Amino acid sequence: MASISLRNIVKRYGHGPKANQVIHGVNAEIHDGEFVVIVGPSGCGKSTLLRMVAGLEEISGGEIAIGSRVVNQLEPAERDIAMVFQNYALYPHMSVFDNMAYGLKIAKVPKDEIKTRVDKAAKILELGHLLERKPRELSGGQRQRVAMGRAIVRQPQVFLFDEPLSNLDAKLRAQTRLEIQKLHRELGITSLFVTHDQVEAMTLAQRMIVMNGGNMEQFGTPEEVYHRPASTFVASFIGAPPMNLLQQAPGGKPGQTLGIRPEHLDVVASEGWELHVDTVELLGAERLIYARLGDEPLIVRVEEGASAPLPGSTLRVRPREDRLHWFDASTGKRL
Repeated sequence: MASISLRNIVKRYGHGPKANQVIHGVNAEIHDGEFVVIVGPSGCGKSTLLRMVAGLEEISGGEIAIGSRVVNQLEPAERDIAMVFQNYALYPHMSVFDNMAYGLKIAKVPKDEIKTRVDKAAKILELGHLLERKPRELSGGQRQRVAMGRAIVRQPQVFLFDEPLSNLDAKLRAQTRLEIQKLHRELGITSLFVTHDQVEAMTLAQRMIVMNGGNMEQFGTPEEVYHRPASTFVASFIGAPPMNLLQQAPGGKPGQTLGIRPEHLDVVASEGWELHVDTVELLGAERLIYARLGDEPLIVRVEEGASAPLPGSTLRVRPREDRLHWFDASTGKRL
C-alpha cells in the first residue's frame, strides 16, 4: 500500500496562448490506506485527474507521487496501480476465472499462485460459484464484481475506480456500494474513486475532493463538506435536496449570501419567515415543501408525521441560528 501526493497538478491541452487548461493546480495528500472520492459534475476534471494518477493522461505541470516515487514519467504498468472502469472491459470469450487471472498470466505468475489469488478474490466478492461462466451469463452487478476481482488479484499499492457503478440500476448501485466498503475494510488498499453522484461520494468516502471547473473546491470528510461547505458551489452540489442560498433573507447582511439546509428550518406558528407554498413532495419518511420567500425559492424538509401545508397556502418557518452559513456574494467563498 502507499500514499498518493498531488502537488500543484495542472493539465492543459495544446500549447501557447491557445492552450486549454482543464485542471488548475490541485494539491492533495491522500494517506496510506485511505478511501478518497473525487466528486463533481460532468466536465469538472475529476476523471482527467484520476487518469493522470493512472498514467493514462500526461501531466502538464506539478508532481504525482505514489508512495516515495514521483511517477510523472512512469508508464501505467510501472505505477503498481489497478483500475476499475465504468464499462467492465471483460473478455467475452473467457471464463470469469480466466478474466480475473489474465493479467497474472501475462506477468508470468506461477499457476499455483494465480489459483490462490483468484480463489481468494472470488471468496471476498462471492464469485466462487461463477468462475466457469462467461461474462454474457452474468448480471451487470456480477460483471462489475469480476472487474473488481481482476484488480484485487494484482495486489496493487493503489486502486483507481472511474465511475464503476454508472451502468448499474439503483438497487444494484446501493448493493455494490456496500460491497466496495466491505472490500476496502478487508484489504485496506489506498483507493481513489471518481463519481458524479454526491450520494455515492457521501456514503463511500473517508474524505472527498469536490471538483468544479478544474479546481478543487474542498477536500474534507463527508461531515466537514456537508456541515461546513467551503463555497456556494459545494453547498449547492452536496446534499439532496441542496442547501438553500438566499440573497435577500430577513436579517441578511449586505454583500453576503445566507445558506441554510432544508432540515434546519423549523415550522412555527408565528414570528418566523413567511413563505408561499408552491408544492409538497412526499418521500416516505419525510416531506419536502417547495416554497418562496419573497421572490427566492426555498425548500423545507419536515418529518413524515408533521402536517403538510397545501399548495398556495402560507407557512412560517424559523431558521436555526447555529446552522446558518454565510458566503461572500461576489466570490461564493465561505466567510
